[in-house]
Amino acid sequence: MQLTINNKIYDVDIEPDTPLLWVLRDEIGLKGTKYGCGIAQCGACTVHVDGEAQRSCQLEVGDLEGSAITTIEGVGTPEALSAVQQAWITHQVAQCGYCQSGQIMQATALLMENNAPTDEDIDDSMSGNLCRCGTYPRIRAAIHDAATKLQEG
Repeated sequence: MQLTINNKIYDVDIEPDTPLLWVLRDEIGLKGTKYGCGIAQCGACTVHVDGEAQRSCQLEVGDLEGSAITTIEGVGTPEALSAVQQAWITHQVAQCGYCQSGQIMQATALLMENNAPTDEDIDDSMSGNLCRCGTYPRIRAAIHDAATKLQEG
């Protein structure tokens, strides 16, 4: 089967009911997407499928052929960070960092849909992404900062 991940086509020979998370990490070698809970409750494994934030631990690869999948490795580059990634650094969001790829993917999806979110919009969108370190105030501040940068162009 063929999967389009970060604008690159990958041929994978794997059972169609295999979770996308395991294909990303174990078959393709993209380690940025993290395993958190395995039941789509924590958000550590968040990726974009056709532009929408999805939990890769519960997505079967057989359902994804023809979809555009974006992982944290497909958002910005070290030389040209996305607005969200830069805001994460500016606001020193990451503490342990484990959940942050999922947080960034969820925040990016929010800002693609709503480039001027309120605190309530942010809380609603980000509520399924857990951070054991409790960096939620910094996450919210970073999202507001990224939104401002995106509005300024």
